Amino acid sequence: MTATDIQDYVPENEWPSVGSMLHGFGEQTLPASAALTGTALHLPQDGGRTTTYTFHDAHSLTWTAGGEESQGGAARYKAIEARPGIFIIDFIQGEDRQAENVTIVLDRNTGAVTTAVSSFIAERDTTRSTTTFSHGNVEGSAATHSRSSALVGKRIYYRYSDVETYEHIYLNAGTFTWHCLRGGEAGLADTDRCQTFDVGDDLYLFFWTEKVMTVEAVLLIDLRGQRSIGRMFGWDEPAAEPVILPFNSRLTVLNSTEYPRDNHKH
Repeated sequence: MTATDIQDYVPENEWPSVGSMLHGFGEQTLPASAALTGTALHLPQDGGRTTTYTFHDAHSLTWTAGGEESQGGAARYKAIEARPGIFIIDFIQGEDRQAENVTIVLDRNTGAVTTAVSSFIAERDTTRSTTTFSHGNVEGSAATHSRSSALVGKRIYYRYSDVETYEHIYLNAGTFTWHCLRGGEAGLADTDRCQTFDVGDDLYLFFWTEKVMTVEAVLLIDLRGQRSIGRMFGWDEPAAEPVILPFNSRLTVLNSTEYPRDNHKH
């Protein structure tokens, strides 16, 4: 008997809080890379501004956003080298409802870089979340990460830990279904908005946002390495606090759907 044999539809009012996932996912086991130490990343922004990230050592960075109202700050970061020269960099700035989760995917081989910033917004009487993306390249490069439909049709099984397993079914370029097979959300499933970007051969930057829970997820899906690396950023309403969940998983592609080519004849 598998987990799905004893599961059934779970009404939204019976869903657990976002915090229920914290313990089951465990710690992010992939090591931090010190390869960015002593370097700076200059990213052009809208309006002619440039944001500069300076990596002082393996864990600490400072950032400045130039322009008429110059801003800056310091944070502890973690950079994971997903493939040679390709990094996923994460850090948190701010606290409570002003907290933001910044994720940068940097390809030092091509110069392409994507920055995703997840934050909280007030929507009526609830706290919701949103993510903004900026795509560009380091100085002297023209490469960028472009939208992709390469995952469409695939059904992938993700093992986040010994107790947390999910499956994803990618329906089209902007929609996917997730289903928890085992863990704190066992039996829960939904269809949500997503985006996919090409990063390398069989390597994708994947984003999703959930409409029931306040969750924004940004990760790298590596079909060649059979793993995913990323984070979920959400709001735990009962606890009234942010939930920051870095993770890595092992994955298996279960199948790929190919639709029949109808010729419109009856």
